[in-house]
Amino acid sequence: MSFFRITLTRSGIGLPKRTQGVLKALGLRTRMKTVFYPVTPEVAGQIMRVKELVTVMEVDKALTKEELRAERRPEPGFWVEKAVPR
Repeated sequence: MSFFRITLTRSGIGLPKRTQGVLKALGLRTRMKTVFYPVTPEVAGQIMRVKELVTVMEVDKALTKEELRAERRPEPGFWVEKAVPR
């Protein structure tokens, strides 16, 4: 079963109440919040209502909160992007 991975990238402040209601129904309350929903025509219709505000990817499985946090965590250490000539 595949899932929609929906991330709110732009705020719904100042938009019509109907649009804000769709965001609320999807569970997107703050920017950069990510939610997972199974692929259904109903969810696809909600996404189309707020397509300018969200980023959508189709994934194979829904991630847990801990997996999402681990995905955002940077790798330990540092990189030398450009060596300084001597």
